[in-house]
Amino acid sequence: MDGYVSQHEVMALVRLSRSTIWRLERQGLFPARRHLSRRRVGWRKSEIEKWLDSRGSLRCEDTANV
Repeated sequence: MDGYVSQHEVMALVRLSRSTIWRLERQGLFPARRHLSRRRVGWRKSEIEKWLDSRGSLRCEDTANV
């Protein structure tokens, strides 16, 4: 079974701000949040891990230019 991660956990995992995550979601470039209850949202952990894996090569290239 796929677990869910909270907004704070997602921000720590992907190292992006809340507003950047929101903007990427709206552009279809980040996994969509799920409403878990009236006041709680979460992201599927497997979708976040897949997104991170897809960006792995970009992060390596970015750090090589620093």
